[in-house]
Amino acid sequence: MSKPQMNTLGALKNSGYESRSIKEELRSNLINNIKAGKNSFEGIHGYEHSVVPELERAILSKHNINLLGLRGQAKTRLARLMTGLLDEWMPVVEGSEINDDPLRPISRHARELIEKEGENTPVAWVHRDERFYEKLATPDVTVADLIGDVDPIKAANLKLSYADDRVIHYGMIPRANRSIFVINELPDLQARIQVALFNILQEGDIQIRGFKLRLPLDMQFVFTANPEDYTNRGSIVTPLKDRIGSQILTHYPETIEIARTITQQEAKRDERQKETLYVPELAKDLLEQISFEARHSEYVDAKSGISARMSITAYENLLSTAERRAMLANEDKTSVRLGDFIGMIPSITGKVELVYEGEQEGAASVAQNLIGDAVKTQFVQYFPEIKKLEQKDKKGPYDEIVSWFFDQSEFQLLDDLSEQQYKDLLDSIEPLQDLLDEYQPDFPKEDRYFLKELVLWGLVEFKKLSKYRMSQGMRFKDLYGSYINGL
Repeated sequence: MSKPQMNTLGALKNSGYESRSIKEELRSNLINNIKAGKNSFEGIHGYEHSVVPELERAILSKHNINLLGLRGQAKTRLARLMTGLLDEWMPVVEGSEINDDPLRPISRHARELIEKEGENTPVAWVHRDERFYEKLATPDVTVADLIGDVDPIKAANLKLSYADDRVIHYGMIPRANRSIFVINELPDLQARIQVALFNILQEGDIQIRGFKLRLPLDMQFVFTANPEDYTNRGSIVTPLKDRIGSQILTHYPETIEIARTITQQEAKRDERQKETLYVPELAKDLLEQISFEARHSEYVDAKSGISARMSITAYENLLSTAERRAMLANEDKTSVRLGDFIGMIPSITGKVELVYEGEQEGAASVAQNLIGDAVKTQFVQYFPEIKKLEQKDKKGPYDEIVSWFFDQSEFQLLDDLSEQQYKDLLDSIEPLQDLLDEYQPDFPKEDRYFLKELVLWGLVEFKKLSKYRMSQGMRFKDLYGSYINGL
């Protein structure tokens, strides 16, 4: 829809335009979307039956909203997507600092201009993308930042006394009139600043250095908060919580499939990587499994949460690791290998908060443990589980592979192997191919080498083989063969 051409108050009235509050606007457009079967929160996954219905109910109820959840749960994105429920264009009195409605002016400037110009009062149009204001709550935020203050320079220039309301410089909230205003990490806002929001939320007036202005601001407030902040840095004062209509709890993806969808949507992948790299589906599942393992790890602080950004940045690092390997080998195309997962450890260590035991282990060691735990979980989805206690004389499905490694002095999967060398090396383990033929005969051909590598890593995690990280790759051995051969 192009920008409307009505540029005077008279033309706006003749067009049949009717004023409505922002909450009525959001509610009306949401109703239209629901009736039309249109998704108002496109790009949000895993919230279809939990968060989104609650958010829609809050909008229908015309509530101010608090989104409460751990980091990386799309709280801010949900707030930003609410702009899609606004009318595309909104008329304002031209020159107004606070987006005055031409039919319902509230500022002194707008009222005096309309009184003077009448039907010829100039009207400007604001696009809905410009009706979103966001403020990160930090301890240094002041009442003047949010609400406003007396401006001595304006008083001097206009030759007005401080008793005149025209000397007020409006803060972010009045300037966001008729818009969505988001305060992120609300508990970080000092209690005295939160108190300053009481009247705006309930009574609709603002107070600045003794001025009590009756400004019925038309706002849709959205707050975000992290439960961890309640103990670490502050809390939401009770009277403010009482004035927030709906508090909605967000959560992490509940399945690997949903987590994968989010990562693939958000990861920044270069066009050259799309042409150069092939990523097995199993590799994508394994990457997401790492985040699931981290959320239950004894070394990771569960209260801090594991952001979805960890999987996104880890995926980007994984692609870059494979891309760099291919460039060093002068190859045009390559497939992601399990050995490439070591390259994404920096993405994991920067995203997890460790408890005391985790700090003792070391961040890099915890990251490697998480990869190992993910391998272990994925392994049993494709092959028989390896139990701690096994019958002594009963032949197991992995005995042939273990025997093969018993007869080898060492087996090395180096990082700089060419694609053909990598495949030939894995093909040399004949019992490995037999295992895949028996338990995964229909597994996609292009993904089978990644699955073979998963078997080796899985046998290490289940204490059937040993693995040693060298500077240039991985060395696999059986657990006891080298010791016996040495004897």
